[in-house]
Amino acid sequence: MDSIVDRAMNMAGTQLTKLRWALGLNGALSIAFGVVILAWPGISLFALTILFGAYALAGGVVGLGAAFSGASRGERGWLVASSLLGIAIGVIVLAWPDISALALLYVIGAYAVALGIIAVGGAFWLPIDGGDTVLMILCGLVSILFGIVIFARPGAGALVVLALIAAFALVTGITQLIVAIGGQRLVESRVRRAFAPKPQPSSS
Repeated sequence: MDSIVDRAMNMAGTQLTKLRWALGLNGALSIAFGVVILAWPGISLFALTILFGAYALAGGVVGLGAAFSGASRGERGWLVASSLLGIAIGVIVLAWPDISALALLYVIGAYAVALGIIAVGGAFWLPIDGGDTVLMILCGLVSILFGIVIFARPGAGALVVLALIAAFALVTGITQLIVAIGGQRLVESRVRRAFAPKPQPSSS
């Protein structure tokens, strides 16, 4: 028969499963996107547009599905915000396949800044702590910095821009995977702390 701690851990784990899967899948998508960019330095503007649009849209759909299938209120709000951003950006880019290189850079830059702000907010709203919180904050700041660089240097060489996009995707993806994997450790530690025997006050 399961103990109270085991049952509580299973309940808490179920509540966080959707969030962890969403973060993990989005992280895998980001890493795949970054790897494709690095492996295809001669990618055309049209291919980059379709690839980025599909990446943003897929990430948004995954997050939105997780938001309405079991996440708690705080996690749902964060997932909905980040997912709607991805869906909106993906639809805009895919519906505008002949977008100019400069316009695409501005769209990517704006997406990175908005995603960074949401990531920093998520560091305080999501049920994570310790190193995972720091990772989320750093990821958000890197994303914001990337967007600022894109806006400040839109005329940089194509290879430099592609390298920045790939680095942004890889850093974001790796961070999301680490946070997703670390979620189980957080569940176990919180449940065990909640059910740990409280120290008795010493008698004077």
